[in-house]
Amino acid sequence: MSTDRVVILGGGPGGYEAALVAAQLGADVTVVDSDGIGGSAVLTDCVPSKTLIATAEVMTQVAAAAELGIDFHDSEGDAATTIRVDLARVNARVKQLATDQSEDIARRLDKEGVTVVRGRGRLDGPGRVVVGDTTYDADAILVATGAAPRTLPSAQPDGERILTWEQVYDLTEVPTELVVVGSGVTGAEFASAYLALGIPVTLVSSRDRVLPGEDADASLVLEEVSTRRGMTVLSKSRMESVTRDGDVVTVRLTDGREVRASHCILALGSVPNTRDLGLEEAGVVLDDAGFVKVDRVSRTAARGVYAAGDCTGVLMLASVAAMQGRIAMWHLLGDTVHPLDLKKVSSNVFTAPEIATVGWSQQAVDAGEIQAESVMLPLAGNPRAKMQGVRDGFVKLFCRPGTGIVVGGVVVGPRASELIHAVAVAVGESLTADQLAQVFTVYPSNSGSIAEAARRLHHV
Repeated sequence: MSTDRVVILGGGPGGYEAALVAAQLGADVTVVDSDGIGGSAVLTDCVPSKTLIATAEVMTQVAAAAELGIDFHDSEGDAATTIRVDLARVNARVKQLATDQSEDIARRLDKEGVTVVRGRGRLDGPGRVVVGDTTYDADAILVATGAAPRTLPSAQPDGERILTWEQVYDLTEVPTELVVVGSGVTGAEFASAYLALGIPVTLVSSRDRVLPGEDADASLVLEEVSTRRGMTVLSKSRMESVTRDGDVVTVRLTDGREVRASHCILALGSVPNTRDLGLEEAGVVLDDAGFVKVDRVSRTAARGVYAAGDCTGVLMLASVAAMQGRIAMWHLLGDTVHPLDLKKVSSNVFTAPEIATVGWSQQAVDAGEIQAESVMLPLAGNPRAKMQGVRDGFVKLFCRPGTGIVVGGVVVGPRASELIHAVAVAVGESLTADQLAQVFTVYPSNSGSIAEAARRLHHV
């Protein structure tokens, strides 16, 4: 058991998960937190956005209920044709769940003997952290300070009608029209969610397709579904400025076009929270964008200083942040450690439909980075999907020629975030397509399409 003194800057997933591992291994652990335990993942990002999306999912299901033979009528017996969302109640629930989750994590840290210090810490060399007037000596420091929404001088949020994704939960009135600027994961998720809540949405995308970093086939399905449901997608359209005049927000594009709405959400990426922390003075190397450079066991260039999470820019997922933090502590305290392997990370875009991926991508295969065979199986042929009225989506698997080892996959459809786990296990454990195909699946189930896709990769 260790007697090392560990000081962690930041109470998000990278920080609190690292703290729990270090405490388990006997270290004296102090977490310095300024924003609330759980960080942006719990308080302003993942937990709130996915809670909002859960409401949007219900709206999507209700809208499709007529096809399944369900009709809604009011108290007078007339057909109810309009579904409305109480955004104030939705956002109150969102914020309460985020607070509850933060408190749960704080109680767990306290139970495990982790000291939590409220305040903003900075490094005073590689072995010391200063918080206000108090100094903490450390055998090791973990920097897990996260990132913040990126803004531009020409598009400044006001917290009322021009919003970052952290500010949307203060809305109490439903926007009459919404513009989302940015078609990456965050922009696509909010555009999809608010569209499902019955709000007219225009998505401004500077690229030729929504979700340019995701599987092209998956992006095409999402864009087709979104436009069918009423979303306006402006592709190859770059935002020049966002301004407000009273109750009207105007998004001006570089080609001179203007889009007017009641509200605008800016989804322009993230900037790391690494300024004025004494990092470079302590020997920590930052890249040109300010992200901390780390190796696969979370070490920085400064001896005894580790970093985890969004401030590293490695892969901005809560699951990756948490694993980076755990890996850092396992490495520091001499436990068994496996370096971070991004090819085993599963991720999900919580749009409607969801898009889940793991392992090697179609883009990498097409670029010749890896030799792989693939099969794509539409969900429309799945019996359970037919029962649920699901027509959009697919399962795609990649396997190595010769060995048949599964090296990647994509699932597009309802609850793709759950379905991808079977593929992630196959990728993580180097299972073959035949092994994946021979595992029993429930009939009928959407997971049956994963086994069927694997069967189609079989070679005699």
